[in-house]
Amino acid sequence: MNDRAIVVLAECFLPGESRTYNTRSKRIGVPLSTLHRRAQGRRSKEQKAQSQQYLAPSKEKALEKYLAGISDLGNPVQIKFVPSLAFVIARQRSTTEKPINPPGKN
Repeated sequence: MNDRAIVVLAECFLPGESRTYNTRSKRIGVPLSTLHRRAQGRRSKEQKAQSQQYLAPSKEKALEKYLAGISDLGNPVQIKFVPSLAFVIARQRSTTEKPINPPGKN
């Protein structure tokens, strides 16, 4: 995952080029607002989503496989029980003293 705005900020200016975000954004094709937000330290949507992910991708796949297996046996799982299953998995992986909060509504 490579954010083009961060790459633009890290690049050096070309000789004779104006030293503004506007010049850089036009040269690379990144919106000016995005470039400014990255310079201020705001993360991209992908980075934010990754940091807010409740379960690791491997654990998500394991949960998905488990739910599919139960469903294949003729016992469909109600949606309202999925967060509690995810919470059980998250509690088991926790090695820190920090308590694990249950997943939010969304």
